Amino acid sequence: MLLSLRIENFALIDDLELHLGRGLNILTGETGTGKSIILEAIDVVLGGKVTLQNLRSGSDRAVVAALFSPSDRLWSWLQQQNIKPAEGGSLLCSRELTNTASGFRSRCRLNGTVVSRQQLELLRGRLVMITAQGQALQLAQPDFQREGLDEFGGAPLLQARQQVRVAYSAYQQTQQLLTQQAKSAEQQRQEQQLWEFQIQELQAASLGDPEELERLEAERQRLGHRAQLEEQSYRVYQLLYENDHDQPAAADLLGKAERILTEMAVYDQQIQPLVSLVGEALAQIQEVSRQVYSYREQIEADPTSLQQIEERVLRLKQICRKYGPTLADALERQAYLQTQLAELNSQESAHLELATVIKQQHQELTQACTHLTALRTQAARDLEAQLVEELKPLAMGKVQFKVEITPTAIGMYGADQIDFLLSFNPGEPLGPLRDLASGGEMSRFLLAFNACFPAAEGPETLVFDEIDTGVSGRVSQAIALKMQSLSQNHQILCVTHQPITAAMADHHFQVHKQTLHQRTVVRITQLNEQQRRQELAQLAAGSQEEAAIAFASSLLDQAQQWRRPPA
Repeated sequence: MLLSLRIENFALIDDLELHLGRGLNILTGETGTGKSIILEAIDVVLGGKVTLQNLRSGSDRAVVAALFSPSDRLWSWLQQQNIKPAEGGSLLCSRELTNTASGFRSRCRLNGTVVSRQQLELLRGRLVMITAQGQALQLAQPDFQREGLDEFGGAPLLQARQQVRVAYSAYQQTQQLLTQQAKSAEQQRQEQQLWEFQIQELQAASLGDPEELERLEAERQRLGHRAQLEEQSYRVYQLLYENDHDQPAAADLLGKAERILTEMAVYDQQIQPLVSLVGEALAQIQEVSRQVYSYREQIEADPTSLQQIEERVLRLKQICRKYGPTLADALERQAYLQTQLAELNSQESAHLELATVIKQQHQELTQACTHLTALRTQAARDLEAQLVEELKPLAMGKVQFKVEITPTAIGMYGADQIDFLLSFNPGEPLGPLRDLASGGEMSRFLLAFNACFPAAEGPETLVFDEIDTGVSGRVSQAIALKMQSLSQNHQILCVTHQPITAAMADHHFQVHKQTLHQRTVVRITQLNEQQRRQELAQLAAGSQEEAAIAFASSLLDQAQQWRRPPA
């Protein structure tokens, strides 16, 4: 609900503060006194278009501030937008217009926090619905028409729409994941051929031991000097054990020395340890000789070809140059490539699984949309019938109304485009509401539209500008009654020139001009009972003569009877 409106240096208004109440708030006054400026200020503070002409002449700064008491539903939405409540749980919307050397600017705030016009426009439809002469605002917008139809459909329809929203969100998330996977897989597929070639090359090299190259190079060194090693090992064997030449071998000499020492030990036992030492030396010489002989035999019997080893060493060095620098690095590269290919295969499998999931999700989403469309179709037929009945007493009994539901791309609100089609004159084709309705017709249509579901959770404050202009007394009375009924569940702010409408007011304000310091200013006064009679007399007869006052009193009495609930 709109609690108050403060306007500074806006158009003809220098400084004005308006406090509104629940129910029906009526603004009256002579034509041109500034009533529409007040409504325009409400439009501006909620993100409406502004120009330099909105600044009061001679001022370079204007401020419009509106204080609201939000509903619980609205607070839930505000919390999602990270907007915190002001003191007392209120919501303060303000807009500052400035004209400086750098140009004309406007700045919007919610509870003191700067926000964009786009954020305000999102909030606007949740706070106020404005219908003014010559304007086709929210009701003409497709999103609002869809929202209105869904609200009219009630809890089952809103629940079905929520199911669509949940299904669509899940479908979108899976689709995004699928797209990311496909993009990643495509990038890796471009490298897959190179990876597969490298793995084939590494696997063909039969890598296993990271020390193989060092071992083979040592073996190549040994085999490369095989003849020399054979010759030298044989020479060592001869020197140690069995000499083919005339010179005795080391084993022969030690054997001879052992025999002599043994003979000496017969006469002197101190020699015995020396006998043992020489015996041990002889045994070691014999063991070394045996191993040297065996070593020589192995060299002669080794089947490994030096050429094969050299070819293997060359192959491994090529691998190291390409994937190394070491054989261990090449082995690590091979393992990495195998892992990458395995992951790519796994991703392809996951991609197929996601494709299956998204197919199922799309089926579920389509089914949810089909169910939502069916509920909307039924709600549309009910709204058509009820709205036509609500329009009849408002001098719009010949109106044809149709809710057109056409298929569209699936989104979070389903797969339906909602359009309100009307024909205000018999024989004329139906057309979009935004193209056909004048300001007065739009206002009355909106009045009837809201009357169809007074308990709906739409904007709490409805603003009408001269909704009853150009209608007869009977129609004016019907409009007044409809508005008074609607004000039981909404706050209504209405500009009117009709005394019968003004008489229904819960809060009656008079807008007038006055000259202050040789400047025209707009002032607003909340009227008491006596002042209301005078104002109604002025509206009805253009004077405040006794007869006009009596007529005004009768209107107030009659309005009191209309507002009184039935016994």
